[in-house]
Amino acid sequence: MRNLVILGASGSIGQSTLKVLRQNPGRWQVLALTAARSVDAMVRDCLEFSPRFAVMVNEKAASDLAGRLKTHGCSTQVLGGQAALCEVAAHPDAHSVMAAIVGAAGLAPTMAAVRAGKRILLANKEALVMSGAFFMEAVRHHGAELLPIDSEHNAIFQCLPEAIQREPGFCDLAGAGISKILLTGSGGPFRYTDIDELARVTPAQAVAHPNWSMGAKISVDSATMINKGLEYIEARWLFNALPEQIQVVIHPQSVIHSMVQYKDGSVLAQLGNPDMCTPIAHALAYPARIESGVEPLDFFSVGEFSFIRPDYARYPNLALAMAACQQGQAATTSLNAANEEAVAAFLAERIGFMDIARVNESIMTTLGTSAAGSLEDLIALDGRARAHAQQLIEELAV
Repeated sequence: MRNLVILGASGSIGQSTLKVLRQNPGRWQVLALTAARSVDAMVRDCLEFSPRFAVMVNEKAASDLAGRLKTHGCSTQVLGGQAALCEVAAHPDAHSVMAAIVGAAGLAPTMAAVRAGKRILLANKEALVMSGAFFMEAVRHHGAELLPIDSEHNAIFQCLPEAIQREPGFCDLAGAGISKILLTGSGGPFRYTDIDELARVTPAQAVAHPNWSMGAKISVDSATMINKGLEYIEARWLFNALPEQIQVVIHPQSVIHSMVQYKDGSVLAQLGNPDMCTPIAHALAYPARIESGVEPLDFFSVGEFSFIRPDYARYPNLALAMAACQQGQAATTSLNAANEEAVAAFLAERIGFMDIARVNESIMTTLGTSAAGSLEDLIALDGRARAHAQQLIEELAV
């Protein structure tokens, strides 16, 4: 039985991971569950899965959790603070680490797991967006194993030859006969909305994704399609791809999760119902296959597949992310930081939907050419980008 650490257990990916574990009793032991401040969810999951450790980033939440678990006679050891995340991620008894903390906050514990040589199930795309080259070099240097959880990157991974799968970040796509990665996305809830109407979009409308059940931040990112832009950057690092080897394709049905085009004209695609339990189950068991609990795809009910070329007037954030990928690491780091601040402000109804792109473009233009020769430089740049973004948000606040 292998020990699993789930970073971000109370989020949508963490909860889907627990669903897969329920489908496969006896295969994994939960070594640690972590959350920021969701005490109720952590009490419930600790009582069900009996992890050795539970980590709450918020110290008061840690104290509350410890008290409540004690009343239930639960032996789980409760730890508090950011440093504890890194401790459990690098724990000697951990085999696999589900890296599912949303945003830049997930970088430090994910990197701790990498440096400890763990199997990393990477759901935190910001780790690569913020620190791509440094992250991939650390994976190679420390002998960690990297398996993508994002449905698109997991789909691409499944369509690649095994030799390429075993060399994340340093493979030769062209040498393996691959001409292009086709990165699919649904286009979000506004793919047919008049562009003039987008300025009046509300947070409730933006988080109502037509196909996927996700958290608020990633749902807004899907609506702006910056999520696809971040995935474009992530694919560049995961698969050592040149920008011209990656193409974004809007596929409204969200059944084809991505494709790989080969030089001989063949295109391999990974299909399935839109449920994150599928890529989670794949990565947990790789190279084996296990039950995910997801209904098999019924082609007769799917009906038709359609594909649309992205409209950058509708999705300016997608264009910004692709440009940042071409520009370099400082541009992608500053863009990611700005976007996190802008989305939070939009969800708080402080700025409008289209203001997200205005904030992102301004910060990327201002800081995108900053020098960044180390991971510490990138973390400092992330902080500066957030400060600049917050200042601009104050100016734009409705």
